[in-house]
Amino acid sequence: MVLSTDPAVPVRWYDPPRPAVSSTPTLLWVHGGGFFRGVLDQPEADAVARALADRGVRVATVDHRLAPVPFVGRVTSSGARRPRVRFPLPLDDVVTAHHEVLGRSPHGVVLGGASAGACLAAAAVLLAVDAGSPPAGAVFAYGFFHARHPRVRDPRMRSRGHRRVAHAAWALDVANRNYAGSTRALGERHAFPGGHDLTGFPRTLVVNADHDAMRASGDRFASELATAGVEVERHVLPGTRHAFLNRPQLDAFDAAIGRIAGWFHAVSARS
Repeated sequence: MVLSTDPAVPVRWYDPPRPAVSSTPTLLWVHGGGFFRGVLDQPEADAVARALADRGVRVATVDHRLAPVPFVGRVTSSGARRPRVRFPLPLDDVVTAHHEVLGRSPHGVVLGGASAGACLAAAAVLLAVDAGSPPAGAVFAYGFFHARHPRVRDPRMRSRGHRRVAHAAWALDVANRNYAGSTRALGERHAFPGGHDLTGFPRTLVVNADHDAMRASGDRFASELATAGVEVERHVLPGTRHAFLNRPQLDAFDAAIGRIAGWFHAVSARS
C-alpha cells in the first residue's frame, strides 16, 4: 500500500500480491458518506481495496474533500482535516485522482464507488466521456445518482432500523442540496448524473442492496444506462442493507467483492 505524494488530493494505492496483472486497468474507488463524511481508512475504502487487491485487482482510493455537515451551516467546520466545500470541488478531487491514476495505469482506469462515492464516480465518468476519453468501465455499489431521490413504493425496498429516518427520501434530498449548494447546481449533469444524457458511458456493473431506500435511484440509473445503449450488469444482493461494504464481517461483503472482481477481470480480458 502506497500513499500519493500529492497532499492536496491523497490517493492510496493497493497492488495485488502478484504483479503479473500489470496489464489490466486500475480501479479508482470512491468511498461513500453522504458527501459529508468518510475517510480512506474506513472499511468501505480500505477493506474493499485490500480485498480486491487480494483477488488480483489493482486499486487506488481517493480522499476527496467533504461537504459541510447538514444543518450545521458552516462551510469550514472546526476540527476538520480540510475546509469543507460544496460541488464541484469534491468532484474536482476525484477528477484530479483520475488523472493521476491514468498517468500510472497505461491499460486504463475503471471508475467506481459506493453510495455518494458512486455518484461522484459516475460524474467523473461523464466528464471523461465529454473529454473524449471514456474509462474502461464503471462499478457502483448501492449508489444514488438523482438530485431528488425516487420515492420507494414497495415497503420491502425501504431502509430499516435507524436508517428509516436517516435514509428517508426527504433526508436524502437534504444531503443532496447540502452538497450541491444551490438549486442551479442540483440540476447540473455533473452533480447528479441520473436523469441526464448518458450516451457514451462505458460498460457498468451495478450492485445494489435489497432493503435500501437508495436502491430506487440505483435501479433507475441502471435502467437509464441500458436505455442509453450501455452494457449494464445489475445485481441486488438478497436480504442486504445499505453500506454492507462497510462491514467486512458480513457474507454480503464477500459476495459483492467476488462479483466486482469477477466482472473486473472479465472486462479486462475483453479490453
